[in-house]
Amino acid sequence: MHDPTTPTTPLTPLAHHIRTHPPTLGPTRLVAIDGHAGSGKTTFAARLSAALGRAPVLHLDDLATHDELFEWTDRLTHWVLDPLSRGEPARYRTYDWVARRFGEERRLPPAPVVLMEGVGAGRRALRPHLACLLWMELPREDSWDRGQLRDGPDQAEFWDGWMRAEHAHFAADPTRPYAELLVHQGNMGYEWLPGPHRTG
Repeated sequence: MHDPTTPTTPLTPLAHHIRTHPPTLGPTRLVAIDGHAGSGKTTFAARLSAALGRAPVLHLDDLATHDELFEWTDRLTHWVLDPLSRGEPARYRTYDWVARRFGEERRLPPAPVVLMEGVGAGRRALRPHLACLLWMELPREDSWDRGQLRDGPDQAEFWDGWMRAEHAHFAADPTRPYAELLVHQGNMGYEWLPGPHRTG
């Protein structure tokens, strides 16, 4: 793939690889970035977006709620997937984790590549719509430790419930076995290696 020991590991080759996939959702190549909470999905998505010329990024945290940590597939389908499949802009409301309600509306254009990041992005129901599925290769315990350190002690109770919910989700609907590429983050950048499920 490339040498991750260089001072910076550009994501341009990965962006090129993604563009070689055919569109899967109308004119759009939908790319999922999945992994355990705290594995670095959001940061990686931002950097990959830049390499793709500022490709739109959908954060699944915007569609989940306190009461529905993983039961957001219908909202995603209705608000995002259906419009994109017709070549139309998607419009969705974002969940406010402080106010505990949906509020601000955002627009997602039917761009050539749209990135979707979040735990469960590669779930069974979504895989038929994906051009590429990436898995952040960081062990569950390390990811959770990093996530809890990031969020601080005020979120300890939330994390207790989250860890049980995430464990149950991946036990019933695993993502990693279906990933095309496994993404490793190191001190010098990212390395991506063939995943269990190669496409093309």
